[in-house]
Amino acid sequence: QYMIVKQCPKCNGKRLKPEVLAVKVEGKSIDQLAEMPIGKLKEFFKTKFSNPSKVSEPIINEIINRSSLLIDVGLDYLTLNRKSTTLSGGEEQRIKLSIQIGSKLTGVLYVLDEPSIGLHPRDQEKLIVTLKKLRDFGNTVVVVEHDMQTIKECDWVIDVGPGAGKYGGEITFEGTPKQLVKA
Repeated sequence: QYMIVKQCPKCNGKRLKPEVLAVKVEGKSIDQLAEMPIGKLKEFFKTKFSNPSKVSEPIINEIINRSSLLIDVGLDYLTLNRKSTTLSGGEEQRIKLSIQIGSKLTGVLYVLDEPSIGLHPRDQEKLIVTLKKLRDFGNTVVVVEHDMQTIKECDWVIDVGPGAGKYGGEITFEGTPKQLVKA
């Protein structure tokens, strides 16, 4: 889903060998493509290759599909050359989530700890749609979350009250989001 371009030890501090950088895709080197935000990268490949050849079609489609998965979880701003050590916990979870959606596994239990952390409110709906896709594939999705928009979209809510976490806490509510509002 994402890559980290390492510096070439023989390239005087440049990321890739000059021979590799000399190869261009519609005038851009791999280094330039890796610097583009995912959203712009997807649009680049969609517009520049709207009618791909039989040879390039599977590759272009894969780039567009994988980019779409990252965009769907609110990561359109990430670049492929970004170091993984700079990602927030929420970003890492959403990358893993996009990988799982792409694999279309079924019968899996997913446990996510506040995947909306660091997510812009406008992208929250995209994350909810993605979580529902995982569920609709036949998986169980358990989400620890404090975001009300996400809680309202849940099938079932369990609220663990005072002293939750390492202190155990107590179940203070269990039911549907509508029942939670009434409670």
